[in-house]
Amino acid sequence: MQRKTILRLILGDQLNINHSWFKAPNPQVLYLMMEMRQETEYVAHHIQKIAGFFAAMRCFAAELENQGHDVKYFKIDDSGNTQSLVQNIERIISINNIEQFQYQEPDEYRLDTQLSTFCKNLNIKSLCVDSEHFYSTRTELGGFFKGKKQFLMESFYRHMRVKHHILMDGPKPEGGEWNFDKLNREKYNGQIPVPEAISFKNNLIHIKESIENHNSKSLEPIQSIGEIAWEDFNWPIDRKQALLHLDYFVKYCLPHFGTYEDAMSTKYWSLFHSRLSFALNIKLLTPKEVIDSAVGVWHNSGGKIEIRQIEGFVRQIVGWREYMRGIYWNQMPEYEHLNFFNHQSALPQWFWNGNTKMNCLKHTITGSLHHAYAHHIQRLMIAGNFVLLAGVHPDEVDRWYLGIYIDAIQWVEITNTRGMSQYADGGIVGTKPYVSSANYIDKMSDYCAKCYYAKNLKYGERACPFNSLYWHFYHRNEEKLAKNPRIGMMYVTWKKMPDKEKNSILAQAEKYLSIIDEL
Repeated sequence: MQRKTILRLILGDQLNINHSWFKAPNPQVLYLMMEMRQETEYVAHHIQKIAGFFAAMRCFAAELENQGHDVKYFKIDDSGNTQSLVQNIERIISINNIEQFQYQEPDEYRLDTQLSTFCKNLNIKSLCVDSEHFYSTRTELGGFFKGKKQFLMESFYRHMRVKHHILMDGPKPEGGEWNFDKLNREKYNGQIPVPEAISFKNNLIHIKESIENHNSKSLEPIQSIGEIAWEDFNWPIDRKQALLHLDYFVKYCLPHFGTYEDAMSTKYWSLFHSRLSFALNIKLLTPKEVIDSAVGVWHNSGGKIEIRQIEGFVRQIVGWREYMRGIYWNQMPEYEHLNFFNHQSALPQWFWNGNTKMNCLKHTITGSLHHAYAHHIQRLMIAGNFVLLAGVHPDEVDRWYLGIYIDAIQWVEITNTRGMSQYADGGIVGTKPYVSSANYIDKMSDYCAKCYYAKNLKYGERACPFNSLYWHFYHRNEEKLAKNPRIGMMYVTWKKMPDKEKNSILAQAEKYLSIIDEL
């Protein structure tokens, strides 16, 4: 057997079998993959997230081996696993007398820093290569907005559409408009049947046994949140399943995706959403093949699928996903410490169990704990909306979002929470804070119908907390927000209210904030 001289690291979110690394087996190359405590404990992760990553990594390692590649794989309970990225790499380099260490660009700043620092201290050659996944480079957004104070997603979205010729009719956008968002805000009324969510019924008992074996030997067992059906895990864990999931979406969900992409329902946990984010973020799928598949189905539908359905989906992948990554690499590491409103409050305890009388939050949180998933409006306008109104510290918000969702990796999580959701960046991502009263929640969902609280009351017994907290938020932040042209009318409305009305609203909000764990 030829000696291994090159060690290549594959992180848990770098499962791209079409990467140029894997074109053909190289007898000089050894691939290294690791399940590590380092990656399970920086926040309390959902158990489905931990299990999903481990399962997908094991499937990927097996696929590489089937193709003739040599893989060294550390399971979480392996006796030789130091649980440290650096220590495991150093050990493998030493044992095999490796002459060169290679790795793909990590998507998280902390890992990028850890690996670049490690390589600076290596006494052998090292090489960092592109992950060959995204439409844009790390620095493309920064270059595009060079010299500008605000980074408008819409501008970058159009740039990406033109550059990659996506939904373009020559130099113009197909359908005559760049953005059909105004047509994508309908409440789900039950008239269109919702397809049954695709499930893969993966048996992950082997993952459960590894975690339990590790925990039995550890002074501090792995901490997790949420629930899991170990013998019926419904997320895709290999390339074949990810492609089946993509095919399911474009056939059954895409025809109505745009119309109801902002809708929320107590009856359906995913409605017409793709739920491809986990497979995309661990790179079982590439954004290009997802877009090509969806656009291809739309083109071949003979007009049966409206332009607003496909544009709404393309905007999420080519717009928000690439944009958020660009913001992340342009603004880190300072970004994760931004706190524009200087919020200091703790996250309500019921965010960990869903035990709240507010039906919208109860449904969103319990659904998240059950599925390790919520769609973007539930994340933004229910959970995110409430913690922003309540003045919760962005650090606590980040930790909750990063842990509870199976698709949450910091590059895409923190820009959406600290930026879009919490406005903690002061407007780098969003042009205004995304807050609302019960009116918006009722408009886009059926949550309010059977809620303990009354959606129409601003104060008094059983008044919906969103209503008083909404005005309390604007009142306490007037100095910072009054000049924002997108929300100026809110202050006009607030100032027109009689003082007695305003005082009652503020008193109600203060009461709710004082008993927030009881709401």
